[in-house]
Amino acid sequence: MNRRIVLARRPVGMPRPEDFAVSEAELPEPGDGQVLLRHSWLGLAPAARLRMGEEASYTRPMAIGDVVYGQAVGTVLKSRHPELREGDMVVTISGGWQEHSVAGGSGLSRIDLSIAPAAAWLGALGTSGMTAYVGLLDHGRPRPGDTVLVSAASGAVGCMVGQLARLKGCRAIGIAGGPVKCELARDLYGFDACVDYRAPDFAEQLVAACPDGVDILFENVGGAGRDAAWALLNQRARVVVCGLISEYNGEHASGPSWFPILFKRLSLSGFILSDHLDRRPEFVREMGAWYAAGQVRMKEDVRHGLAQVVPSFIDMLGGANVGKTLISL
Repeated sequence: MNRRIVLARRPVGMPRPEDFAVSEAELPEPGDGQVLLRHSWLGLAPAARLRMGEEASYTRPMAIGDVVYGQAVGTVLKSRHPELREGDMVVTISGGWQEHSVAGGSGLSRIDLSIAPAAAWLGALGTSGMTAYVGLLDHGRPRPGDTVLVSAASGAVGCMVGQLARLKGCRAIGIAGGPVKCELARDLYGFDACVDYRAPDFAEQLVAACPDGVDILFENVGGAGRDAAWALLNQRARVVVCGLISEYNGEHASGPSWFPILFKRLSLSGFILSDHLDRRPEFVREMGAWYAAGQVRMKEDVRHGLAQVVPSFIDMLGGANVGKTLISL
């Protein structure tokens, strides 16, 4: 049997435990080109919240009773895939919050444990790392000497953006919630500075941390932090819109005037990782080398067991996690 967490009702505001339910079903059988996986790790991401509402965002919403969306690392139990065998370890972007899944297609990849341990393929070498890689390099187009401002700097995507910015010769400035997360961004991830958005003089501290303005804004949060950063954008700055987690629970913030897009010649770029899966071989090659050399790292917030998925997800949306939220099964 397969234990799984399904959407019991659509959340209103911040999700609550009663919005989800645990159910059991018989193990699915793989079709042509697919494999049956036993999950060992689940990776939680704020993007799952977007799929819980009734309205489509960049993908269709989940239906009531659907297994909740999420990435997973697992072992192949049965294979009808021409390139995968029983016993192979793989990562799938659509495994979901469950103990087993059937997967195939471009969102399924074999992982190499000689490069990094299994959990890292959901973090630094997974969708979090690849989102940072594609977002910064393809959409931000960093140049040596640029100032890169990153919101949610201690989070799974933000921490990687800062480290990649430093590797590309840029100055990395972070925004995070609380002194512990700001210290983590500076001391573990090498940000040049990190500003606490909860500080009463946040806007003034941000100006002081970016004396030459901002060349790339990598936006993960939205809201007040984005508003404060907007005034610091330089001529021809690039704004990479990766996420707006502060607005995922229906708490819409008033945005800044968009007139600067015209007179500052800004490039405003939203992106979805699934549009860039062809970049994965290049990403694994380059990020794998940086990871093996210790040039990039990611703190992991590990919880244990399927029963911890829902409370861990709610903690993450509320900012109570530190690093990439992972569930060990």
